[in-house]
Amino acid sequence: MPAPSLHAPVPDSSPRRRRVAVVGVALADCGRVDEATPFQLHAQAARRALADSGLPRGVVDGVASAGLGILAPVEVSEYLGLRPSWTDSTSVGGSTWEVMAAHAADAIAAGHAEAVLLVYGSTARADLKARRRTAGIALGARGPQQFEAPYGHTLISKYAMAARRHMHEYGTTLEQLAGVAVQARANAAANPDAMYRTPLTVDEVLAGPEIASPFTKLHCCIRSDGGCAVLLAAEEYVPDTLHDPVWILGTGEHLSHNLMSEWEDFTVSPAAVSGRLAYQRAGVTADDIDLAEIYDAFTYMPLVALEDLGFCAKGDGGPFVDAKAGRLLRDGELPMNTDGGGLSACHPGMRGLFLIVEAVRQLRGDYAAATDRQVWRMRRKNAARSLPQLALVSGTGGWFCSSATMVLGRG
Repeated sequence: MPAPSLHAPVPDSSPRRRRVAVVGVALADCGRVDEATPFQLHAQAARRALADSGLPRGVVDGVASAGLGILAPVEVSEYLGLRPSWTDSTSVGGSTWEVMAAHAADAIAAGHAEAVLLVYGSTARADLKARRRTAGIALGARGPQQFEAPYGHTLISKYAMAARRHMHEYGTTLEQLAGVAVQARANAAANPDAMYRTPLTVDEVLAGPEIASPFTKLHCCIRSDGGCAVLLAAEEYVPDTLHDPVWILGTGEHLSHNLMSEWEDFTVSPAAVSGRLAYQRAGVTADDIDLAEIYDAFTYMPLVALEDLGFCAKGDGGPFVDAKAGRLLRDGELPMNTDGGGLSACHPGMRGLFLIVEAVRQLRGDYAAATDRQVWRMRRKNAARSLPQLALVSGTGGWFCSSATMVLGRG
């Protein structure tokens, strides 16, 4: 079956009956969490998200979860004392949470649910330190993967191969890739919850031990513990919440490939499709976006996603993310991963839900009292300083196997 055209029109669909808002967000303890179980982090995040919303637990009739056991939403719901009538356990790697948020928004809009809790918790770092698990360098060797796994084709090496192709095609440099990590660390400096906050230089990134050419250690995400939760609700509940709502304006999803041999172009990510769908459904363009939260397990991921999401032309990702330009800083041209991202803040596994939490907090102005952490729209020409209006969230799963993109907005 041929791959869908990047320029194909979005199919017509019936209008949603209800608007859907993110009404509560929260982090569980993150970073180094040696004494908690994943279930405890789920519960901690869920309680905090409900408290953040101001809504009673009884309104929650939907639960979405993944990454914990083979019956994740069942086990998590039981642990939280919930009996949902709507659920989702979609698992497509790092983009899982954006996919589930889109599905939950559709369900709420159609009247199939009233309020859906997305919740995640992981002790990936603590389990490794305590030798309860080993480092996962590959995702299995069955099915199609049997043709690649015997050759040591790990997840990291797949991203590294793709990065090398971009370097070959467009002259992207290691220094430019390092700029993603440097700017992520600069953003993390203002985040007290970030795992690493010490300033970083391009030279320090390049001097680190090589993990998979061309990636050194600091081109790769950190390993942490942590959890978070997001509560979505129908517009009828918004008047009873504690914060201004952040609305889900448009979403898009796309699956690209599994085997590297089936990936037609290593320099084009599935965000090229999911982003286009999200923009069209939200009625906006990349030029309208005030900040972006983009999955960054490796420095190449946001570089190519920025191109595919329309923030720069194909092949211009290297100069766009160059540390000297500072475009990705909180006060830059396009603030990106404003909490420090997976490269500096936290990465306990499938990090996509953390992207939504940070985007919502920025749009609500939660950091307005800490001006070094809040994104302001004063960077726009002739614009007075004000809170951002639109945020883009884009998750990536596998080795660019999947992408899900969301446009979130105030008002």
